[in-house]
Amino acid sequence: MTPTAAPVARTAPAATDTHCPYCSLQCGMRLAPAAADAGPPVEVLERPAFPVNRGALCGKGRTAPALLARGARLTGPLLRDRPGAPLRSAGWPEALDRAAAGLARVRAAHGPDAVGVFGGGGLTNEKAYLLGKFARVVLGTANIDYNGRFCMSSAAAAHRRAFGLDRGLPFPLADLPHTGCLILVGANPAETMPPAVRYLRELREKGGRLIVVDPRRTRTAELADLHLQPRPGADLALALGLLHLVIADGLLDEEFIAGRTTGFAAAREAATAHWPDRVERITGVPVHQLRQAARTFGEAATGMVLTARGPEQHSKGTDTVGAWIDLCLATGNSGRPYSGYGCLTGQGNGQGGREHGQKADQLPGYRSIEDPAARAHVAAVWGVPAASLPGPGLSAYELLDGLGRPDGVKALLLAGSNPAVSAPNAAHVTERLRALDLLVVADVVLSETARLADVVLPVTQWAEEDGTTTNLEGRVILRRRALDPPAGVRGELWLLRELAARLGVPHGFPAEAEPVFDELRRASAGGDADYAGISYARIAAEDGVFWPCPADGHPGTPRLFLDRFATPDGRARFAAVTHRPAAEEPDRDYPLYLTTGRVLAQYQSGAQTRRVAELTTAAPGPYVELHPQLARRLGIADGEPVAVTSRRGRAVAPARITDAIRPDTVFMPFHWAGAGRANSLTNPALDPVSRMPEFKLCAVRVERVRREEGA
Repeated sequence: MTPTAAPVARTAPAATDTHCPYCSLQCGMRLAPAAADAGPPVEVLERPAFPVNRGALCGKGRTAPALLARGARLTGPLLRDRPGAPLRSAGWPEALDRAAAGLARVRAAHGPDAVGVFGGGGLTNEKAYLLGKFARVVLGTANIDYNGRFCMSSAAAAHRRAFGLDRGLPFPLADLPHTGCLILVGANPAETMPPAVRYLRELREKGGRLIVVDPRRTRTAELADLHLQPRPGADLALALGLLHLVIADGLLDEEFIAGRTTGFAAAREAATAHWPDRVERITGVPVHQLRQAARTFGEAATGMVLTARGPEQHSKGTDTVGAWIDLCLATGNSGRPYSGYGCLTGQGNGQGGREHGQKADQLPGYRSIEDPAARAHVAAVWGVPAASLPGPGLSAYELLDGLGRPDGVKALLLAGSNPAVSAPNAAHVTERLRALDLLVVADVVLSETARLADVVLPVTQWAEEDGTTTNLEGRVILRRRALDPPAGVRGELWLLRELAARLGVPHGFPAEAEPVFDELRRASAGGDADYAGISYARIAAEDGVFWPCPADGHPGTPRLFLDRFATPDGRARFAAVTHRPAAEEPDRDYPLYLTTGRVLAQYQSGAQTRRVAELTTAAPGPYVELHPQLARRLGIADGEPVAVTSRRGRAVAPARITDAIRPDTVFMPFHWAGAGRANSLTNPALDPVSRMPEFKLCAVRVERVRREEGA
């Protein structure tokens, strides 16, 4: 597969304009009835007018209709009659009655917080909003969180700390080619969001410079003017080292610092402890490269820093992102055209999913659940007393870690997530899922997590429903229904309505998306993520609307912070942070770093993409990347099965020998279950602010194994 695919050439009058179901680009596409009766019911056509991807799609987008075929997905509810019994087919009334009765029984016996809800960053805004309302109004539980906690939470926390507001990108993607220098930190869009690569190429064509920070020489790194290859876990020291050099070389924007920021003196003092030789020892990046990067960024007329999971998925992820924001602020590269810090959001609705209430500490509109005014506003929209709303609950891993324990969640409703593969320390999380009194899973396929459930509820897919998502730019876009779902499949909004009615709340849960969105607009009004002026009609007419958009006549906000930051005094805040080791560093028993990530042909836990033949052919299974020096030292040949062992577990996969990785580091993609499950190894150590687990680094050893075990 190539990083980008040529747009499909033809169009058809019967096509429905919609969007790809995968990553946060939310690429525009059109769906038309398939010409053949066999296979997927629709085919993908180009939609060149949509500004984000301009018609281009990656292989995942092109093949997305494959999952709409009947044999690829769930088409009716499944029930487990007793522990250990197989799942069997059931009708919707029986399945919903079983789920509602089980939730009610646990709540009555152990209290509302013994019931939990776990959502997903791929759910539409309407689903995320109604899931949060269901948890707090119907179940009365504080324990709702979502898998987006594993993706963008560190960047979100740092963004809010520095700017008072979190939106993945505070500017449109179209601004990228116009900046003078772009630093990509721990991001590999050539494989994770290929249509975005055109912006990097256009940047280079216009004379801009591209610096990529990554322990691996990825396809994205190969496009760079300068590739910095630090040890995993060293991004915080690297950012502080660059800030130290910017200060020492006189590349500060003193006027910007004085007029639009606060806290620089403490940040300057922290940076002084990170002189070049020390940073080289910590990171492994040579001093001459540090100086080159600092000069290139500091001397550029405009500059941007974009981070992704590489620096964020750490127990110090919030501070790491804060240090990169400091570099932007110190050079005046924030709150100005073609400048700023941004986060490359991962999941399709990772942005909107955290704005409207399925996160443990938030209410719709990015409101804090602990703010009395926020509680009063949302409660009034919901028609309930503010005092009835629960407080903040457990973060995602803490919720999963407590499943089935005496003081933890005992019944879980899970929608749009597959933590049996995607959570850190996944074997432990799987044990906790098995310990539940009741697990209800709503999904489109029988994922590894759904296989553990007592009740499985098959739900509609992207092409079978209306709804909005919010892409990485903060652009609210509209997915449109192009076909009817199979007879035994229902939408999550309908499902929540039916469960709510069975649990004694017969009103307030519409089954159609647009009425839910209209309520979301009212609930978000006046909040940080204000959607009050956004409507389905506007989205369709304008190819999306950027939030905040507080009124019908408001144009939306493509670019944030140009006049002031969203802090009480309007100034951005520096973070005075210092380097500290990872929660787990290599030692004698586990001498290597493991880092994890994605590959071009697969997505997230692979529950969907592993069912698409073309994608499975392109990326059939897990592997372990090793440097040739390490492979020679261990006596490992290319393609030979190897075992990777951490303090938490063991994974076995074929070796892939490449000089694109550091000799002290091994890499595994995390899309697969079974023996090659990378998250059997990863460390659940949490960032103290964001509660992000440390996916991107743990200490491991690598050994040869018998070939039959590898098979």
